Amino acid sequence: MYPEYFMNEAMRLQDFIVENRRELHKIPEIGLDLFKTREYLMTKLRELELEPVELGDGIVVNIGDPKKGKTILLRGDMDALPIEEEADIDFKATNGNMHACGHDIHASMLLAAAQILKQVEESLEGNVKLMFQPGEETLSGAKRMIEVGILENPKVDAAMMIHSFTGFEQEPGRILVPKSGAATLAPDEFHINIKGRGGHGAMPEKSVDPLNIACHTHIALQELVSREIKPSEKALCVVGHLSGGKASNVVADTAKLIGCIRTTNEDTRQFMKRRLEEICEGTAKTFRGSASVEYTLECPSAINDEKMRDFGIDYAETLIGKENVGKLGSIMDDDMLNGSEDFAYISREVPSFIGILTAGNAEEGFKYPHHNPKTIFDESKLYVGAAYYSYFAFKWLQDNK
Repeated sequence: MYPEYFMNEAMRLQDFIVENRRELHKIPEIGLDLFKTREYLMTKLRELELEPVELGDGIVVNIGDPKKGKTILLRGDMDALPIEEEADIDFKATNGNMHACGHDIHASMLLAAAQILKQVEESLEGNVKLMFQPGEETLSGAKRMIEVGILENPKVDAAMMIHSFTGFEQEPGRILVPKSGAATLAPDEFHINIKGRGGHGAMPEKSVDPLNIACHTHIALQELVSREIKPSEKALCVVGHLSGGKASNVVADTAKLIGCIRTTNEDTRQFMKRRLEEICEGTAKTFRGSASVEYTLECPSAINDEKMRDFGIDYAETLIGKENVGKLGSIMDDDMLNGSEDFAYISREVPSFIGILTAGNAEEGFKYPHHNPKTIFDESKLYVGAAYYSYFAFKWLQDNK
């Protein structure tokens, strides 16, 4: 089966992809409970004469025969974000949620890939397992589906996913590839609760100001990365929320900071956690208060397997030409994603690959980044994603008999 077949079939399905993407865009749902989204996709998959099964709040579909060879998993997420949409489009969501990260695109491209793979099912040298996943934004969906058996029956031997990107200076329809090894950052969340002693603003000496402690803590945390992590090590510390007090003439009793730490290295991850706790407690004590830290370790960094990455580059170049394939470093500083991805849980179980599909050139009006209420995507080359999903699976099974 020639790569031209997959591209031609995907191009034929371009309107199908856009239509389904827009329908999903109108009904964005968040977290694990995606009732309308799941029902919509289940119906479409059955119309393709496939047999979708609900699994761990998601959907799984098998195409092919595991007795003939190995099984590769293709993952497409389908959850949205709790954002009130402000994009100037005809199919804007109105329920207070928004597909601001392209998951409606991923699910629609995977749906089209399912149709292509069904057409070549007899020629597959094994089995393709399609995973329509909820809860990526909450970093809980992949783990949940693993727990209920997505990687078993039949056993998965490898996995790949595609993520669409908008808001960068790249023409649509290109495939960008992150580096091998850690391709995303592991995200951890912290809540710092500071206890002072409230009082009258006219007599601050009789109080312990928790906001003062919070400000010093915030500054110290910024220096944690710049002064305690070597420059070659990727680490981020961000305080996204600071609150305390309600009146201008009252010293508050408590203050709170909420933020996140992102790392690639597990040793650095544990070091950052320990130092954050020490800094918070020490700073509070210095200013006569106290602090407690609630620290949540989220998913690990996703791993781009070196051999799978080589396959990913080779298949992309064969499908769309070398000139349309590049390193993620062409838009990112260091060839990796600063964000997080719960596909990481799958990548820790089987050799995996992450590919990026460009879908919105900032120079052509697609200037807003992901997770922005005005984010829009360029739909003109979404067929490339469907072709890449299906060709990757078909060719990988051939190359790994």
